Amino acid sequence: MAVPQAFPSGPLHEPAGARMEPQPSPRSLAEGFLEEELRLNDELKQLQFSEPVGIIYNPVEYAWEPHRSYVTRYCQGPKEVLFVGMNPGPFGMAQTGVPFGEVNVVRDWLGVGGPVLSPPQEHPKRPVLGLECPQSEVSGARFWGFFRNLCGQPEVFFRHCFVHNLCPLLLLAPSGRNLTPAELPAKQREQLLGVCDAALCRQVQLLGVRLVVGGGRLAEQPLNIARQRDSEGKGPNESVSAVLEERRRGRNSWSRESKGASEPWV
Repeated sequence: MAVPQAFPSGPLHEPAGARMEPQPSPRSLAEGFLEEELRLNDELKQLQFSEPVGIIYNPVEYAWEPHRSYVTRYCQGPKEVLFVGMNPGPFGMAQTGVPFGEVNVVRDWLGVGGPVLSPPQEHPKRPVLGLECPQSEVSGARFWGFFRNLCGQPEVFFRHCFVHNLCPLLLLAPSGRNLTPAELPAKQREQLLGVCDAALCRQVQLLGVRLVVGGGRLAEQPLNIARQRDSEGKGPNESVSAVLEERRRGRNSWSRESKGASEPWV
C-alpha cells in the first residue's frame, strides 16, 4: 500500500533551479498617455508640409523632460474633463513643453521644470529659451490664472481635469510668423488634423474623459471625433467650445464661461 506523501501547507513554490520569468508591471495611465503622444509624433513625421510652412517645432520632442514631468505628475488617474487647445504658442508650450504653458505659471504654480533643448531647426525670431523665456503667453497666463484663483492648488484642478493640445506642432512661416492649422492648404490641413483627431480619440478613451472642452472654432469640429465613444459603448461624451483667446471675447466672458463648464469637476 502506497504511503500518502505529505505536502507543505501554504503557497506553492517553484522547484529548485527553476527560472522564474519576470512579470511585466502594469502600465500607468501617464505612461500610456506618453506612449500615445510618441505614437502621434511618429505619425506626424510621415507628413509633408510646404508653403506657407517654413519651420516646424515639436516641443514634445525637444522639451521632453518638462513635458514628461507634467504628464507624469498630473495625469495619474482617469479624468472627467479634458481641456484641449489647438497647437503650441511660441511663448507657451513651445518654450516649456506644457500646454498653454506660460513660463511663470509652469515654474511657480505647476512646479514643472527640466532641461529644454533647441529644436533641430530654429528661427532667429523665435528662439527657444525654455523657462528663461522673458515673454509671457497671454492666453496661457489667463487660462492657468483662472484655475489658480479657482482651485488654489494645482492638485485640486488635476483631480478631475487635464489639459492637452490637439496638435503638438508649432508651425512657423519663413518670416517667423505663427501659423494656425486653419491657414494651411486644405490637403495639408486635412492630413494633419486627421492624424491628430485619431490620436485624440485614443487619448479620450484612455483617460475615460466625459467632457471635452476645446479652445477656438477650429478645435470644435475635430473634438467631435471623441463622440465615437458613444457608438462604441464607452459612455457619454460631449464637445463644448470654450473660448481661450482674449481677442475673441472679453476677459470677464472667458471667466464666466470657463467657470460654468468646470465647476462641477473642480
